[in-house]
Amino acid sequence: MNKTALVILAAGIGSRFGGGIKQLEPVGPKGEIIMDYSIHDAVEAGFDKIVFIIRHDIEKDFKEVIGDRIEKILAEKGVEVCYAFQELADIPEGFELPADRKKPWGTGQAVLACKGIIREPFAVINADDYYGKEAFVKVHDFLMTYAPGRENDYCMAGFILKNTLSENGGVTRGICKLDGEGYLTGVDETSNIVKTEEGAAVQEENGRKPVDAESFVSMNMWGLTPEFIGLLEDGFVEFFQNIEGNAEKAEYLLPIYIDELLKKGQVRVKVLGTSDKWFGVTYKEDKPIVVDSFRSLIESGVYQEDLFAGWTVK
Repeated sequence: MNKTALVILAAGIGSRFGGGIKQLEPVGPKGEIIMDYSIHDAVEAGFDKIVFIIRHDIEKDFKEVIGDRIEKILAEKGVEVCYAFQELADIPEGFELPADRKKPWGTGQAVLACKGIIREPFAVINADDYYGKEAFVKVHDFLMTYAPGRENDYCMAGFILKNTLSENGGVTRGICKLDGEGYLTGVDETSNIVKTEEGAAVQEENGRKPVDAESFVSMNMWGLTPEFIGLLEDGFVEFFQNIEGNAEKAEYLLPIYIDELLKKGQVRVKVLGTSDKWFGVTYKEDKPIVVDSFRSLIESGVYQEDLFAGWTVK
């Protein structure tokens, strides 16, 4: 049986959240944060290793709020917990850190921080997103098919765009194109998508441009192989070779790089559709909605009031 890891991207600056560390905001009735629910669902689905990607400056707060507690809970389940650190200065050899750069280089660089830690098929998720139970089961089951000859076979949890929008501002989504067999053919990373009466639109300077609200989107929940880390490392070098003039703001983003690999025909990505509704804390105003959403899930029996009390894993 394959060992499978869950990589949690928790190093985000959280600038749109209006201060504080948004990944550590309590949303459950017992002070649970979104990551608690994701880890709960992942372990139930069969994942047996958790990797937190954080920054050194939030390490103390992170471990106090979730890390130390989760390590104790998961130790009883035989689940390994590891840390990786995303750092601004972690760039390819032979390049210089731009003087005006203030923040790390995006989700691609974040996953690269796992080099040497990840040796098994793994899923990647955002710390401040709730994905639902179904997506973890589907991604885990796909990863369990990893075998020689399938090093470049990946998967992605597909969410419907209209089920992923914020009531409180524009969001960035990777809008997906699929072939007839459900494989990804491209990802269009689209910024400032807002909810409208008709469904969804991109907010532009001169008005709104409608987009298909029924489209599959990537919420950065990927199923990847350990060999992907090597490709990601090569891609980071290419990224630095092409950032001249944009070094202050350029980002090495996971969906964009996977899209590049798809266009080169180097990988395949199976889109695993999920009926679960995504929600997350992008803006501070989102928090009450997220709290109410978890309350509804508890009332409908999806989770118990005290998430880990008497928790049993099959």
